Amino acid sequence: MNQLAKDIMKWQKRSSKRHEDGVFIVEGIKMFREIPAERLKHIVISDSFAKQNQKEVREAEKTAKSVPGCTFEVISDEQYARLSDTKTPQGVLAVVESFRYSVEDLLKEKDGLYILLENLQDPGNLGTILRSGEAAGVTGVIMNRECVDIYNPKVIRATMGSLFRMKFAIADDLKTVLSAIREKGGRSYAAHLKGAVDYDVPDYRGTTAFMIGNESQGLSTALADAADGYIKIPMQGKVESLNAAMAATILMYEAARQRKS
Repeated sequence: MNQLAKDIMKWQKRSSKRHEDGVFIVEGIKMFREIPAERLKHIVISDSFAKQNQKEVREAEKTAKSVPGCTFEVISDEQYARLSDTKTPQGVLAVVESFRYSVEDLLKEKDGLYILLENLQDPGNLGTILRSGEAAGVTGVIMNRECVDIYNPKVIRATMGSLFRMKFAIADDLKTVLSAIREKGGRSYAAHLKGAVDYDVPDYRGTTAFMIGNESQGLSTALADAADGYIKIPMQGKVESLNAAMAATILMYEAARQRKS
């Protein structure tokens, strides 16, 4: 096993290694097609995929040659299976340079719409929030350091490519982010079961931030109380709460609806 293979296995499993080296792994042909070419570092193809998709492989090799420092390699199916994070590998894997957005850059936009995430742990939730955020026209997703790693392979798959277009940033302190939004004349809202105001009542046309908390514990009291208001999504039946990604999506689309009217 060569050094690149050893590194790929580490990048798949260890967030600290991904962040240290500034790269992440993308698998699957659909996601591969959406990678910005200038961010490609390495392309690895399985032998069986190469035989069955010769045109795709020629294009991938051509792309690799056009990007300085990018390598291209076809390996055996057995070797590829050891590198893949999926049970049914598709045969295409790429090492991609990480994105580097800052909270300050995200907050520069006029009348921005933001999703703030505290301690979110489910990879599927985070990936879906990025995907929904792109669809709803969200300016950026800002999360604290206790959230699941955005470059977790399961998060990446759940974004369905939105990771390459949806801006995001890691904040050391979300309360500081709320203060910065307030200084811009914006308002923040905590999605909370104690909310007395339905989510479709406030005006979200100016700079707005929605706060979503941990899947099981919700928002911490300290952060929720720092918001400008609590809002709730009314529910019927015996449902006590919604999935974090579902709740975030409802709030995003209400803001998008208001901004179009």
